[in-house]
Amino acid sequence: MRRIIDCRCSDFLNMTRRDLLDSIAECEGRTVCCETVGTLQAMLGDVTNAEFAAAMGADLILLNMFDCNDPQINALPKCEPMERVRMLKKLTGRPIGINLEPVEQVLSSENPEENMWAMTGGRKAPLENARKAADMGVNFILLTGNPGMGVTNEAIEQTLRLYKRELGDRLV
Repeated sequence: MRRIIDCRCSDFLNMTRRDLLDSIAECEGRTVCCETVGTLQAMLGDVTNAEFAAAMGADLILLNMFDCNDPQINALPKCEPMERVRMLKKLTGRPIGINLEPVEQVLSSENPEENMWAMTGGRKAPLENARKAADMGVNFILLTGNPGMGVTNEAIEQTLRLYKRELGDRLV
């Protein structure tokens, strides 16, 4: 197994969950993950922010504010919503992850008109969204807890157990 910092785009095509974890581990902490927000304007016009991050050396791309029900990635070439992650993987040549939040209760407005960071159903962490993400080609999910969203350590632990039991080796 190659270290992730030595991988080419083609190396990621058939990597399993275990292969990706081993490839990261082989780097002994020298792996760079860059978080981008696909719903924000692309910094370079028709180049996605994820492509820019990959060009600057990111080994992994993490999409923040990614909505599994309405996947938006600005500057991405036109494609079906369920193919957007695969298209981004093709353009960046990198494994792609998303943030999901195991929210027990929403403590801020869910209306994007009132709150730019509003929590939508597609950004929450129920099993259905994790399955959708895996079906879209997502390699990993980061369970995150932004302030004011109602995420607890207990919810994170329960979600991790559920994902492991139900999704097995489909995702990191």
